[in-house]
Amino acid sequence: MGKLLPITNYPIPLFGVYRLEEVRKMEITAKAQRAPRSETEVVAYLRSPIAIRERCEQIFTMAVAGKSNHFACDLDQLGQVADYVIAVMREQYPDLQIPFHSRWRHFEAGGVPRLALLDQKLAEMTPIQKAAAKFDLAIISVLLDAGAGDRWHFYEKETQLGFQRSEGLAVASYHMFCQGLFASDPHQPLQADAQKLQQLTEKELADGFGATTENPLVGIAGRSQLLQKLGHLLLASPQIFGEQNPRPGNLVNYLLKKEKNNQLAAATVLSAVLEGLSDIWPGRLEIAGSNLGDVWFHPAVSDDGLVPFHKLSQWLSYSLLEPLQELGIEIINLDALTGLPEYRNGGLCLDLGLLKAKHPDICSQPQSVASEVIVEWRALTVILLDQIAATVRKKLGMSNEELPLVKILQGGTWTAGRKIAAQLRTGGIPPIQIESDGTVF
Repeated sequence: MGKLLPITNYPIPLFGVYRLEEVRKMEITAKAQRAPRSETEVVAYLRSPIAIRERCEQIFTMAVAGKSNHFACDLDQLGQVADYVIAVMREQYPDLQIPFHSRWRHFEAGGVPRLALLDQKLAEMTPIQKAAAKFDLAIISVLLDAGAGDRWHFYEKETQLGFQRSEGLAVASYHMFCQGLFASDPHQPLQADAQKLQQLTEKELADGFGATTENPLVGIAGRSQLLQKLGHLLLASPQIFGEQNPRPGNLVNYLLKKEKNNQLAAATVLSAVLEGLSDIWPGRLEIAGSNLGDVWFHPAVSDDGLVPFHKLSQWLSYSLLEPLQELGIEIINLDALTGLPEYRNGGLCLDLGLLKAKHPDICSQPQSVASEVIVEWRALTVILLDQIAATVRKKLGMSNEELPLVKILQGGTWTAGRKIAAQLRTGGIPPIQIESDGTVF
């Protein structure tokens, strides 16, 4: 995609002025400006699951060949990792009737039937109104689902149960939604709308999470700013989120216009999510004014060096499928989407020996999300999840249709990653510590 501008072409001396990430932004901008493909085509490609796998595959090939500076990859461990995942799947779902890996699983943490209670609250709505409300809840909750840290917990007064990490964030956001925290109209509390999201304060969100100095939640400012930015974005995209009362849930109407023969491809849902929400991500790489979102730089990747992941966007896409199915829509081509490159799936690969860190400081020192180490770890996780899934299916004698990746993640690798982490480290922390701003992991 063209050559980098020589370092002397930058306007002022680099060292002590620009951080490495800023230099890379300049390099990428320069390359995009000289690219033979149009910038629109580049952005569209980087937003596709095809790009995720192709770019991650380059890093995987490098690691398998022993050329990675950070990780060794031992594919001889695939069989035992698959056996571990299968054991966890059978423990959780003995009949292997596994639901999708989505936010909806977390809403019932502790075995509490919160979704049945939600359905009761939505009972007077039409099916599409109900789906829109569930879209509102899922979108808000997933956007809030970045790493919480190991010191925070959410205490649920109704059940007197305490929850941490993803489950805690889910249960807390469920209660905030049901209490109308994200709605501007007190007479219509079960929704999230642009007006209220723009006005949502950091204190309101912290209070909703029960976050205090004694119960600290990582990235509370980043989460608050993300929802405020979402409120502004809803107003700026009426074609997706509606002209009257713009809200995340109106994305359901946008998607229904794209179904054919009562079918909707999973990648179409992801495309709509990325089209509608990419601009909310803070401080990310851009091409021609388009925010690339969860896309990072790795020097070993050919062309422009960019590696897309879209972890939260794919997690959100998976979480929107069930409300669509409740409307009678058949979701097709599920395995077009990728596994989620986050610390549970990535931790599984490290803890069971599929990956080995080449240097002790990788696991002993916190790593930046933009660092080469974390980009590489995430890329390897994407490809290894595909390989684990294929090995699991082969051992169980099941097809992709019978056991799609989204079910293996649930059954599955995410649960297995949490289990092995709890066995190996106090508090079940991941093997690599990541500096989070509340908007990635």
